Amino acid sequence: MTEIQQKIKDLRCCVIIPTYNNEKTLERVIRGVLRYTEDVIIVNDGATDSTPHILARFPQTEQIHFPANRGKGPALRAGFRRAEDLGFTYAVTIDSDGQHFPDDIPVFIHTLDAAEDKNLLLIGDRNMERAGKGIPSGSSSGNRHSSFWYGVETGVQLQDTQSGFRLYPLRAVNQSKYFSGRFEFETEVIVKAAWNGVNVQNVPIDVLYDPDERVTHFRPYADYIRIVLLNIAFVFWAFLYIKPRDMFRNIRRKGFKQFFFEDFLRSSDSKEIKSLSVALGVFIGIAPFWGAQSVLAVGLAAYFGLNKVLSFTFSNVSLPIFIPFIIYASLWTGALVTGEDIQIPWITPDESFAFGKHLWHYLLGSFIFAGFAATVFGLAGYTILSIFEKK
Repeated sequence: MTEIQQKIKDLRCCVIIPTYNNEKTLERVIRGVLRYTEDVIIVNDGATDSTPHILARFPQTEQIHFPANRGKGPALRAGFRRAEDLGFTYAVTIDSDGQHFPDDIPVFIHTLDAAEDKNLLLIGDRNMERAGKGIPSGSSSGNRHSSFWYGVETGVQLQDTQSGFRLYPLRAVNQSKYFSGRFEFETEVIVKAAWNGVNVQNVPIDVLYDPDERVTHFRPYADYIRIVLLNIAFVFWAFLYIKPRDMFRNIRRKGFKQFFFEDFLRSSDSKEIKSLSVALGVFIGIAPFWGAQSVLAVGLAAYFGLNKVLSFTFSNVSLPIFIPFIIYASLWTGALVTGEDIQIPWITPDESFAFGKHLWHYLLGSFIFAGFAATVFGLAGYTILSIFEKK
């Protein structure tokens, strides 16, 4: 037994191969995996080609056969459950379409073996420069978009979130409940893993896209729309529940004073980054992005490499108690800039004041006022942080 085979056994790791109508490449993938381990679970997702005959040549493998195609999500979940029932702690998943190289399995095993935190989920970061000429159109841009939204939803920055070559901690992924059924499951599982405290990382792998033999079942429009809708739902859930939950957990664990100094003032970000993050949050909170301030603040902070916690916190400058002041200041600023004399009612409602008629003043004024307030808060934050830095 080789060293890597022994490590795979010691870590209680198996390999799961979900497959559906990949008769051209399936046998090659299985034989490649068997060079590293005999603990292989193959999930036949209702294939209608020669897949059952190919699998009959490998009786030493654990096999699950669906009578009809159910999608990659149910196939992976069935593999995860069977693997944990068989006593495995981890599972490497590899696609059967030939794009992944079984020789990259040691990359996952060595990374897991060397990690102090074994509550680890690893995703292959595909080397597209050596992928061949059959790279699916839109694959790179779709992966960039997915990685961006994954960072917004979880705070974890990854280079590749779409690769199916992964290593999963079985107990953690089997504890979650899932509702997606096709390729979007692979997005759902890594988002929920990060939300539940699993350490999600990339590892480098090679990939091959051979147009002569590779069969993909990814539907460019339908499946992409499903992934987009899933990300939209996750963004809202992240800001409505996950991020406030994590913040309150940190406050309860550390105490407010320690949380404030460690998470806000003493993070590794420079004072320039922090003050710009404050300014961004204030601008988004005052500008007329009602209902989407938190999502925009964190999304833009992630895009520009700013402090997402600070941007999110200061975007709440538009709390209900401050809204009348913000609207009044925006209307007044808009009237001042346009030079028009409008009578703006303050505390006492005035039925003669038609807000719709002065919507232009409000929109113009809100952006200008937001820019002014963002500058003031940003400079104030920079000054305060400079003082703390000296102390």
